[in-house]
Amino acid sequence: MNPESPKPKQDSLVAVAMSGGVDSSVAALLIKRAGYRAVGITMKLWSPPVAEGDNCEVEGAEKTCCTADSAMDAKRVCDQIGIPHFTLDMQEDFEERVITPFYEAYLAGETPNPCVNCNSFVKWDALWKRAKAVGADLIATGHYATTEAASGRTFILRGGDAAKDQSYFLWGIPPESLSKTLFPLAHLTKPQVRKLAEEAGLRTAQKRASQDICFIPDGNYRDFIGARAKAKGVSIPGGRMQGPDGKDLGPHQGLPFYTIGQRKGLGVAAAEPLYVKKLDRTTNTLLLAGKEGLYAAGFRADRANFFEPLTGERECLVQYRYRSPVKEALVRDEGNGSITVTLKEPGYCVSPGQSAVFYDGDRLLGGARIRETF
Repeated sequence: MNPESPKPKQDSLVAVAMSGGVDSSVAALLIKRAGYRAVGITMKLWSPPVAEGDNCEVEGAEKTCCTADSAMDAKRVCDQIGIPHFTLDMQEDFEERVITPFYEAYLAGETPNPCVNCNSFVKWDALWKRAKAVGADLIATGHYATTEAASGRTFILRGGDAAKDQSYFLWGIPPESLSKTLFPLAHLTKPQVRKLAEEAGLRTAQKRASQDICFIPDGNYRDFIGARAKAKGVSIPGGRMQGPDGKDLGPHQGLPFYTIGQRKGLGVAAAEPLYVKKLDRTTNTLLLAGKEGLYAAGFRADRANFFEPLTGERECLVQYRYRSPVKEALVRDEGNGSITVTLKEPGYCVSPGQSAVFYDGDRLLGGARIRETF
């Protein structure tokens, strides 16, 4: 725990969200050591599919979080450190708030980020409601981020380990839930977390990290989208590809199977490397361009969530991909959760559906979903 944190009330009950991985295991360990009463809560979010003609789960499913196997790992850790553990079946919440929006976003020609929806609507919103029902005063997670209070509000700061900082995925947390959240790993690095787990003899000490999209174990989102569309009786029509000069470059397999900036797998022979610039749903056309054509002066976004009111215009830093560098930008409030972002320098490969996350230095101001570029 942060040594600067105030001493906890001995009667405070903290619900620790436990995925069955090393990060959340150490988070629970540190909460217990800090003097809180603690309870581990694992959310069963999805069930790995069963391979056809076999009784085995799909290969790779054991690497993911939030399954029955992960819940057993979390329970054993709770037994080791001496706290109660509960598993909550939240598969309906996950389907409604994460998987379905993910599928629908790709059909709409966007590139979604399911981890943001999972954090915002499941791991905080839905979890906090259940945590309160069992008498919890606070919740804690194993994210690499930290919080600070200022001007009567709670803000998220980037985590101490720059390589593992996860503040980008946390912009959608409801402010009222954030004020009741603890991040025990705030000032730790991944090696330090593993060392703490090893010293405590936790069974998850050397467990591999789960992949980003937990419900797609093999990482092939195209197969996932195609299979779900087929199961729902939805046809994904092919169309045509168009070059930067308007020339027809042949057929494409369906807009949901492509992403902005994609180069490989296009099957196009051209004098220069071509990339996906835009998915035009109106004409079902895949627009291609040279690398210079993938820069945007700015973008419009919706579903904005800020931890302090955004009024008028504000200069800040924006990050529009998890691993992309921050850029200076001017953000203008358009009302009803919509904003316009003008980049001081053109941004490469800005994709509708992705998250735009805003910072003042290391302080997370908020974020929004990119709707269209200009």
